[in-house]
This record gives sequence, structure tokens and C-alpha cells, in this order.
Amino acid sequence: MNANRLPSIDPPAWLCTRLACLLLLSGCLCGCNRGQNASDDEGDSAGKVDVRTPVTVVSPVNGPIEDYIELNAVSTFLQKSYVKANTNGYLQVNDVYMGKQVEVGQLLFTLKTKEAQSIGNSIRNLDSSFHFSGVNHINAAQRGYITQLNHQAGDYVQDGEQLAVISDRNSFAFLLNIPYELKTYLAGRRTVELLLPDGEKLMGTVGPSMPTMDSVTQTQNIVLRVNTAQPIPENLIAKVRISRSVPGSANAQSLPKSALLTDETENTFWVMKMINDSTAVKIPVKRGIETADRVQITSPLFAAGDRILVTGNYGLSDTAKVSVEKTPAE
Repeated sequence: MNANRLPSIDPPAWLCTRLACLLLLSGCLCGCNRGQNASDDEGDSAGKVDVRTPVTVVSPVNGPIEDYIELNAVSTFLQKSYVKANTNGYLQVNDVYMGKQVEVGQLLFTLKTKEAQSIGNSIRNLDSSFHFSGVNHINAAQRGYITQLNHQAGDYVQDGEQLAVISDRNSFAFLLNIPYELKTYLAGRRTVELLLPDGEKLMGTVGPSMPTMDSVTQTQNIVLRVNTAQPIPENLIAKVRISRSVPGSANAQSLPKSALLTDETENTFWVMKMINDSTAVKIPVKRGIETADRVQITSPLFAAGDRILVTGNYGLSDTAKVSVEKTPAE
């Protein structure tokens, strides 16, 4: 027997059993971890949802676009004649009433002096050659309508006191009250449309501008002549529509107002344009004339087939994922 050889020692059975159990448990744990990781990966993949904003789109339209401003015009007689007493005396009215049309030279009033009223015909009875009657005649100085009566028959009036006002019917016109900065829209226009309160429409010829302005409102009166057989009362208010068209508006490119987006200051404007079937990008634009439901786009000019978002566009970021829905018209 070799003295240097060590005796072999077999491990006890309990130790082998424990080692086997540890190895088995370690394998189970590794399998569970791999299963859990696989399950987590599958869950992450299933949780990723392709979210797209539903939108509707339209294409730009080329055609005439106009915007209007609406102002007031008041009817008036530009020329008036003031009938005045030519002496002191008692007034006698010769069939004169408000609204009556009179002619040049027509008798309107007679004035009987106070002395003639007191003496009567006693002087004539004493001396037949005495021709003083004490009665003065007042005639119309122009043709027109009686638009004001200041006295009635029997009133005692002073020399120079106003008795009535005659408005020259040939001077009838509307005075358009327009802010000074808007006068440029009347430049080159010969006629404008007037809408009366009863719905009647008249064409007014643009006349001269009044030489004065209202110091508070900074507005100026423009004379509008109308040709109508129907008498129109003074101080009637009519509506005047003036187009604010600009060069290029006869064939302007426009979009619905809902397509235009802006920031809080309303200095920057943009639209959302489709670049493919699922992506919309932000396009800065410059606007022009606005109407009740459309806005002119002056820059850039879009192609006829470009698709611009009109609903679902609010709050979208640049390069947004969207889902185009068909409109009822489609």
C-alpha cells in the first residue's frame, strides 16, 4: 500500500440530495424569469396604440371674394329758405300747412300792422283818397315743401321773426356719415346702394364731400343723390353697403374661416395641411379679405388638390397623426 495515496472519501447521501434540490430550484427560477420577461415584452407591444385625431379636410377655392362695410346715411334737404316777417303785425295764414308744396311767388302769409288792426276802415271813411291798408304780403322765395311752421294765424310777430321753412325739393339727398380713414373705399366709385327701412333699394350717386368733420367721431359727410319719384321724408336713415375689395380679390384663393388658426396675440396665422394620408403639418399663412364665412389666403398659394384641415385642427402640433373622415357631402 502506497503511504502517499490519500483515501477516497465519498460525500454523504444527504449532501448529494441537497445539491440536487438547489440545482433544480435554480433552474425553475431562471425559467420563471424568462417567462416573466417574455410576458412583459408581449404586454408592452400590446399597449402601444396608434392614436390619430379624426379630422375633416377641404381644398382651397379660387374665385371672387368681397367684404363690405355698412354705414348710415340720413336724408336731408341741402337748401332751405327761411320765410320771415317783413314788419310788426298780426299774422294771417293763407292756406299754409306742413308738407305743402309751394311754388316761387306763391302767397303764404299776410301781416296786418298793429295800427291798421286798431284803426280799421275809419280812416277810409274819413278820406277816400287815403290808400293805406296796413296789410303786407309775404310770398315764397323758392319752390319746395313747407317743412316747418313757427306761428299760427292771429299771432303777433316782430319784424324779421321766422314764420316758416321751405325745403328745396331739388336739393334732396342723403348724407353718408363715413369715418375719414374709410374714404379710400369710395375713391373711384360713382354709385353706391342704399337700403331703406322698408326694404326698398335705391342707387345713390356719389357727390361732393362736406368741408367740415365731426371733431369727436372724426367722420365726414358725403352727399349721395338719389332719383326717385316717391317722396322720401327728411331724417330717414338708410343703410349703405360699400365694398372693401382690393386688387386681386376678383380671383382670390380662400378657405373656410375654421381652417385658419392663430396664437393669443392674433399676429401669427397658420393652417394644417395634409402631406400624406395620415400626417398634417403646420403651414404659416398670410390672410387678406374676410367675409362672414371665408378668408382670403394671400400667401402661400396652395394647389387646387391640397387638403386643408377644417375640423379637428385646433391644438394639433406640427407633424400630427390624423385620420381623415369623410364629410356628409362626400
